Amino acid sequence: MHSIPDERNWLTWLVKVRMLILMVLLAIELTIIRLSPSPLPVMPFLTTMVLWFSLSLFFLFLVSVWSEHRLQAILQVLADLCLVTLVVHVTGGIDSSLNFLYPLVIVVACMLLPPAWGYLSAALAFIFFGTILELDYYLVIPSYATSHPKLKALQVVIFVNLFAYFAIAYLAGLLMSKLRQVDVQLKDASGALQNLQALHENIVQSMSEGVITTGLDGRITLVNRAAQQLLEISEAELRGQSVADLFQDPLPHFGTERGNGEVRYVGANGFRKTFRVLVSALNLSAGGDLGFVYTFDDLTEIRRLEREVRMQDRLAAVGRLAAAIAHEIRNPLTSIAGSVSMLSETSALNEDERHLLQIVIRESERLNNIITDFLAYSRGKQYRFERANLVALLHDTLTLLEHRLASENSPIKIGRNFPKSEAWVLADGDKLKQVFWNFCENAVRAMKSQQGSLTVTLTERGRDWEMSFADTGPGINPQQTEKIFEPFQSNFEGGTGLGLAIVYQIVQAHEGKVWARSEVGKGTSFVVRLRRMEEGDRGTPRKVLSAAESAAGAQAGSAGGSRG
Repeated sequence: MHSIPDERNWLTWLVKVRMLILMVLLAIELTIIRLSPSPLPVMPFLTTMVLWFSLSLFFLFLVSVWSEHRLQAILQVLADLCLVTLVVHVTGGIDSSLNFLYPLVIVVACMLLPPAWGYLSAALAFIFFGTILELDYYLVIPSYATSHPKLKALQVVIFVNLFAYFAIAYLAGLLMSKLRQVDVQLKDASGALQNLQALHENIVQSMSEGVITTGLDGRITLVNRAAQQLLEISEAELRGQSVADLFQDPLPHFGTERGNGEVRYVGANGFRKTFRVLVSALNLSAGGDLGFVYTFDDLTEIRRLEREVRMQDRLAAVGRLAAAIAHEIRNPLTSIAGSVSMLSETSALNEDERHLLQIVIRESERLNNIITDFLAYSRGKQYRFERANLVALLHDTLTLLEHRLASENSPIKIGRNFPKSEAWVLADGDKLKQVFWNFCENAVRAMKSQQGSLTVTLTERGRDWEMSFADTGPGINPQQTEKIFEPFQSNFEGGTGLGLAIVYQIVQAHEGKVWARSEVGKGTSFVVRLRRMEEGDRGTPRKVLSAAESAAGAQAGSAGGSRG
């Protein structure tokens, strides 16, 4: 049984084929009339053909406006049987060469209607054909036949056609039954194939790991949703690209010891990610290799945590070292500095000797500053966590910086980008000012006295507040950026290299995240994220006894090191 769209298509096809057959028959008969003498009545034949052609046009219109396709098929079969009978009559009755149109109508009935209609149309064809021959024989109607066989011969012709019509109905019905079974099986197989294809596609698309398939030329053919999210690029943009061009490092090769490895990737937002990539062949059991399958997952957070653990170990070692020797160094250093200061006041010294003593005093002060930073870094810090407005803290820090730059006649410009007037967090305001001032001081020292700008931006990122300190200085290379929060990594002359390490401790104590982004020649950005205080949460002031204790509590949620 055909579906509704199939029935409509079959009926439309039937009308078009009928019109084509009518035009061919008309052309053939007119050619026969012109080339040889024929008793064929031209006007009745032409009238019948025009009527049949007009009725076909009506059926073509009816298919598009009437949804009862089964009834239309019955009407078309009955109309065809009647008009075939009329054509057979005007073309000679028993002498007509067009009685082959009856089997065509029977075949059409078997195609469009249930099997019973095939036998019914065969019976109607027998009745119509026998009736027209009997009426011609007995001259009840005008006869166009050239021969006049006897009654028995006429009856033989009629019953032979009866057998032929029912045989055609049987064979056509059997063939259409087989075709319908094959059509159902084909649809079932097609549906199962589509379901299997959809299942496979859903499995690939539902994988948590990124999956990219390529041809043998390395051009991307498929990208699942996880890969699009990891790469931050849509499948339409990735299709056709070379997979090797996506990553900064060479991809592992299939069939070698480097069948898996780690590669770096820089997203559209400038953040660098680390992916673990596994490559395998995409092949058919009999067709050989078709391409390659790359599966990858994001190791960025794992590698960041590993760097953070390594840095925590280094910071703890430095802290223990600082606590052990700082006091031992400071006491004799104070004695040396005092003695040298008294010697410098002696009048018997010449200028060279005084200059040497000044060098000793200056270096003693620098060494004392280093020891002070050591103690500040290693000593357990007291934090007073209260409800604090980041906008006010930033304004205070930048105002102090602007006054200092104005007093020094520095051409550096300060930019503020604060969309909101309030940004509340639970924090130690003084410690956060120390963080902000350290970033500003580093930016000013990086730009020195040259024309430049420092832009401070505060934005809302989900449940966090994000502060960015972006300068237009010379930038930092990736190797230095990776270690920028480790102790003794100063890039400035005379710096102790502990300022950003202390910043990292403070941010850790606030359970926040801090990182640096930089590109040589394009400046540096320090980014801090702190948890946003929800509306109505007034916060409970609390103390953190030491940075180490706070860092231990924030280890799972903190983010240090560098990104970029």
